[in-house]
Amino acid sequence: MTNYTNLLKEYDLKVTPQRVAIVEELYKNGHMNIDDLYKKLLSKFPSVSLATIYKNINAMVEKVFLSEVKLPNSKSVYELVKTEHAHLVCSSCGYIEDIILDASSIQEQANNLSSFKIDSTSIVLSGLCPHCSK
Repeated sequence: MTNYTNLLKEYDLKVTPQRVAIVEELYKNGHMNIDDLYKKLLSKFPSVSLATIYKNINAMVEKVFLSEVKLPNSKSVYELVKTEHAHLVCSSCGYIEDIILDASSIQEQANNLSSFKIDSTSIVLSGLCPHCSK
């Protein structure tokens, strides 16, 4: 069992029951949008507001505790920060899977083709998951 309280403290985040519940849900589910998080937290905290969820998510993203994954034609999802990786997204069912890719060659190509100084990479690959491709 992960100690979510200590994890939040490591990132200098105030420990609240709502934040612990958000981290717990993201740990269990991997990737979640704010609406799904809100629905899950409502069962534990009937008086929690959507604004509270947004405020907590934004605070955790600012501290680089959570990361936002922007998906094409869909709401952003959030996940606990981990090693750099890309995302595979099923265009049929919406399933999201992490995949470790070395983006350094892509960054190098982008640096060679433009005057941008690349400081981060976010890769989302769309297709059909094994279940939907059957």
